[in-house]
Amino acid sequence: MPLHYEVHGPADGEAVLLSSGLGGSAAFWQPQLGALVEAGHRVIAYDQRGTGRSPAALNAGYAIADMARDVVQILDATATPRCHLVGHALGGLVGLQLALDEPARVASLVLVNAWSKPNAHSARCFDARLALLDACGPRAYVEAQPIFLYPAAWCAEHAQRVADEVDHAFAHFPGEANMRARIDALRAFDIDARLGAITAPTLVAAAMDDALVPWTCSQHLADGLKDVTLHFMPHGGHAHSVTEAGAFNRSLLDFLARVSAPGVPA
Repeated sequence: MPLHYEVHGPADGEAVLLSSGLGGSAAFWQPQLGALVEAGHRVIAYDQRGTGRSPAALNAGYAIADMARDVVQILDATATPRCHLVGHALGGLVGLQLALDEPARVASLVLVNAWSKPNAHSARCFDARLALLDACGPRAYVEAQPIFLYPAAWCAEHAQRVADEVDHAFAHFPGEANMRARIDALRAFDIDARLGAITAPTLVAAAMDDALVPWTCSQHLADGLKDVTLHFMPHGGHAHSVTEAGAFNRSLLDFLARVSAPGVPA
């Protein structure tokens, strides 16, 4: 089944593909879209399989490798030989997998609050989220989501926006089976022993107050990758690309400008 994707910016711009986290929605990247297009990039955003405008029932055993193959499908559909892949959390795992499986398709990676292997704290968070889904259903599950995404002060200051996001997430909830399949996929992901095989230039970006994924996971990525730039922010939470979009965008654009090769299509 084809995936929903959208393309923005100049047709001759270097391609930047945006891969979202657990929510899977292209809309997550709205704070970055204008900045990337203004910088001359051709931007591809998509709704991941089984979410949003890419409805599908996910099979048992659905894995991050399957999600990476979905990215290849989108690159082929948009006649994109290779891209700079920007991934948030789960989307970063997709980027790591793609860089291992199809290195020629990856010009660079930007990994936002991502990881290379499971950790006990994030596992505890997902256990709690799944228990909430079991006991109370999808509404309670999405009501808790901002607690893991955003700092408390930001949530309080943007209370109406957070409420609107919760309503939207509930209205577009992908179903319990799909949500469990996606969580199972990210919990099973472990390419730690293969990090040294990834040669793509990589920006590792993390917020040190992320309540879901410890910043030490990003430090571990940076320690294991060959060509890496590490950018820590003191605050911003798991979705610091949203809560601190200005600072994140500056780091992102600086990195892309540095790794872009004039005259080489991406």
